[in-house]
Amino acid sequence: MFTLKGVRFKQIINIPSLEIPDAKITGIVGESGSGKSTLLKLLNHLTSYDEGTIELNGKAIEQYDPVELRRQVVMLPQTPVLYAKTVKDNLLIGLHFSEKPPVSDQELKRMLEVVHLDKALEDNAETLSGGEKQRLALARVLLMDPPVFLLDEPTSALDEGLEDAVMNGFFNTIKERCKTVVMVTHSLNMARRYCDVLVNIRPFTMKGDEHE
Repeated sequence: MFTLKGVRFKQIINIPSLEIPDAKITGIVGESGSGKSTLLKLLNHLTSYDEGTIELNGKAIEQYDPVELRRQVVMLPQTPVLYAKTVKDNLLIGLHFSEKPPVSDQELKRMLEVVHLDKALEDNAETLSGGEKQRLALARVLLMDPPVFLLDEPTSALDEGLEDAVMNGFFNTIKERCKTVVMVTHSLNMARRYCDVLVNIRPFTMKGDEHE
């Protein structure tokens, strides 16, 4: 899926080599400031690296059309962008950006159930709590159904019990569809429970591997 060789970005990222497999859940862990979120942005070219190469399925990411790349490799930031509209509008906007047709209200409600968000489609998204907004954003990217999901601390606003329920539903759906996930998480317990591969990012140094 992704192959990184000699990748450096400022004084943040230094990765001699890294393979991220297809159809697996890869967890990115490490201390604060080690470049975990930056790594996600490099994978869909939201950030350009200074040295090295990153390939997606054998093709350098610079050779992809940026819009098409970000439809294939969808990133969900820790603080997702929601719109001052209804829950339904916020779910459908992802399909619009992906140039996919709208789905039925029944399917929208099913996605909300997957992420344990008990809200009506007509509810105002602005009134949601931080954790509810994260779950709505998770449901939105599930509907977009890209080949690759990049998740940056997707449940940071949830307590442990709800976090487990939400991610269990999310990852069960992902595995049924044979999708690829690269997830930054502060929770080693969640990473070990759900991830097939763990990558430990360490702070930048000029020598030696920056992951293990």
